[in-house]
Amino acid sequence: MQLSGTITALITPFAKDGSVDYGALKALVEEQTAAGIEGICSVGTTGESPTLSHEEHRKVIEKTIEFAAGKCKIIAGTGANSTEEAISLTKAAISAGGSDACLQVTPYYNKPNAEGLYRHFMTLADLGLPVVLYNVPGRSGREIPLDVVKRLASHPNVVAIKEAAGSVDRVSAIKYALPDFTVLSGDDSLALPMISVGAQGVISVASNVIPREMGDMVRSALAGDYAAAQKMHFKYYTLFRDLFIDVNPIMVKEALAMLGKCESVFRLPLCGTDEVKKAQLASTLKQIGLI
Repeated sequence: MQLSGTITALITPFAKDGSVDYGALKALVEEQTAAGIEGICSVGTTGESPTLSHEEHRKVIEKTIEFAAGKCKIIAGTGANSTEEAISLTKAAISAGGSDACLQVTPYYNKPNAEGLYRHFMTLADLGLPVVLYNVPGRSGREIPLDVVKRLASHPNVVAIKEAAGSVDRVSAIKYALPDFTVLSGDDSLALPMISVGAQGVISVASNVIPREMGDMVRSALAGDYAAAQKMHFKYYTLFRDLFIDVNPIMVKEALAMLGKCESVFRLPLCGTDEVKKAQLASTLKQIGLI
């Protein structure tokens, strides 16, 4: 199973009372598929997975699959820092049906050693659903070592890695060691340079806001039209930047709220941003013609 192009790390919209807003979720998913997005990653970090209950987690994935109606690939965010919890969430996704793969984050806080990481991911791969490894040391406190990636890539169900370590050199190292292994950028602002050294696409935060434009940029780069891709990269660079001036997914939700697509509602410990950052984001959205 091949993953490529732009895969949106979709937010989970909440209503004013803090419950999951499935009406807003439906509208967001339908906007994504209408824009021609290649995939949706449901309940990843951007989907506020740490504060969803297991029942909500399962239902958001199921509803995303229902609303997408087979028009794009679905990656279910079912990772955890407890292998047993990740197994439970992944089995639920398998039982529900419709997920093309699962996203498995590096176990955070407990910081397992290399062998522990290998066993964790192999245990999940053995469940049968294709696995996208998620390397994000800034959040997990632990990088997946290259030697572990190489060992894991031999498993037929380990199909890709999302690289969110902020390093184009690491993408080069992976592709040098594993030329046929799929690498997806985890950083919007690095999608273009990562594709230039062999990444096959991006799991994107910005495509929540600009799905068609992000898709066009990535497709241009994958087709070798770097002039067109670079033009779009610089047009939307300020958005890529400003979506991360506060902790993700705060700013992308604030952006979507400004566009009337969701409420600016979070679950603690996340909360809304300050007025200075809101003003900066609003200025950028106006500059690129979205408001």
